[in-house]
Amino acid sequence: MVTTGASVVDRLSLQLTLVLFLSVVVVTLFTALLTAPQRDEIGEFYLGNRAMSPLRNGLAMCGDYLSAATLLGSTGLVALTGYDGLLYLCGTAVAWMMVLLLIAEPLRNTGRFTLGDTLALRLSRMQRPVRLALALCTLAIATLYLVAQLVGSVALLTQFTGEPSTATRTLCVVVIGTVVIVYAAIGGMPGATFIQVVKAVMLICGVSVAVVMVLHRFDWDFENLLAAAADNSGQGTRFLEPGLRYGASTTSKLDFFSLQLAIVLGLAALPHVMMRLLAPKSADVLRTSVVWAMGLVSFVCLAAGVLGLGATAVLTGDTIAENDRTGNAAVLLLAHELGGAVLTALLSCLAFVTLLAVAAGLTLAAASSLAHDLYGEVIRKGRATQTEELAVARLAAAVIGVLGMLLALISWGANSATLAFLAFAIAASALLPTLVFTLFWHRFTAQGALLSLCGGLLTSVLLVVFSPVVSSVPASLYPDADFAWFPLQNPGIVSIPAGFLLGWLGSVLSRPEAKETYEDFEVHTLVGAD
Repeated sequence: MVTTGASVVDRLSLQLTLVLFLSVVVVTLFTALLTAPQRDEIGEFYLGNRAMSPLRNGLAMCGDYLSAATLLGSTGLVALTGYDGLLYLCGTAVAWMMVLLLIAEPLRNTGRFTLGDTLALRLSRMQRPVRLALALCTLAIATLYLVAQLVGSVALLTQFTGEPSTATRTLCVVVIGTVVIVYAAIGGMPGATFIQVVKAVMLICGVSVAVVMVLHRFDWDFENLLAAAADNSGQGTRFLEPGLRYGASTTSKLDFFSLQLAIVLGLAALPHVMMRLLAPKSADVLRTSVVWAMGLVSFVCLAAGVLGLGATAVLTGDTIAENDRTGNAAVLLLAHELGGAVLTALLSCLAFVTLLAVAAGLTLAAASSLAHDLYGEVIRKGRATQTEELAVARLAAAVIGVLGMLLALISWGANSATLAFLAFAIAASALLPTLVFTLFWHRFTAQGALLSLCGGLLTSVLLVVFSPVVSSVPASLYPDADFAWFPLQNPGIVSIPAGFLLGWLGSVLSRPEAKETYEDFEVHTLVGAD
């Protein structure tokens, strides 16, 4: 999160950013209202009646995944740490390959609206407790990630106004949160998809323009760019070698591996990404959509790497660190240097729209799980009408949005990247083991699902509570306290194996599911239910 006390962008850029952002919000809100479900059909609200083309769904997947951290945080990481920052960006492409090869098609073939429907098809016993545990995990992941986006909006505002007042922070969070609620509660999947597509197109075009300007600055010679970045980094050739940030000690190497593990494995289990995987009307459309998403995300990550190197080459590492020690301001400073107020405003608007789009997808996914799994199946035992469930989904979206706003205002000083990475760790530790065992292990049982879901969630949270994220170092939430017996900032390296182990243990210690249940489920994973 940005912690600068003074603004790094001029007043003209702020005015242009405001105009651009309001224009995008007005257009997308109006379109979301026009495309909102007109009938009380949960299929239309949850999945848009599976009517999207592969390119449109691929753009929406890209928009769902890429957050402001990619545009600001990843670029800044490359600008300050060089090779290590580029290595961090590689995890995203690997994650999408895993989604395409392992998860996407079996999940789409067996799912209806949520992961809970897949579990219900696979498990013959204890479906309600499993759905309850799943809804709680989904709510925890989505809320953490949503708070990270809202805290990030305040961090981004800091780039323009300096350290904001309490009233300014509150206004920023409330405005962003309210718009997100409208997208999710009224627009449903069609409305959320539109803002995701708009965001993805704007992001791809914006970073492309910036990359072209950077490469033109260095005569389209990438070696010149690398040499200039190394010379101006203050680190010399070490800037282009591993170890500048993550290789200082064994602990930092393990922390980096743990982080990458959570990103690569957590992506496939993020609730809003899984919901998007259920939206295509056929397996062919899904495969093409994921290929589009993988290509577009990889392109944006490659562009972020070029922009990070360009920021160091043009501005010098010392200049970037003086303005913002986290590096989040690097891309805005670079934009101002290359394209003045116009390019700065474009990239700043992109960052705000990115926050909106990701937050809308998260809110919709959490609301869908609460309405469908918790209310429809656990509380009403499958007897809820579509009108009733749709009303609950919209109410849940509003409640989750308000909860996210309140938590963001309470924890505005927290590191937004840490909140996001914790969400990834919970997804990889709780949801992913459950999903993998459900799809590919015939011996998996409801007890295994409960242990995997609850154990993965609790292990992730407890390890973070007793880590340097919360206490013992100056950047902690409570720097004066010291109860950090777990040395890593990301728990994935421990919590992910724990989630799989608990799922296995719970299954082998319980009575197996009926053989026919898994055989029927296996047919669904191969040919689908359509």
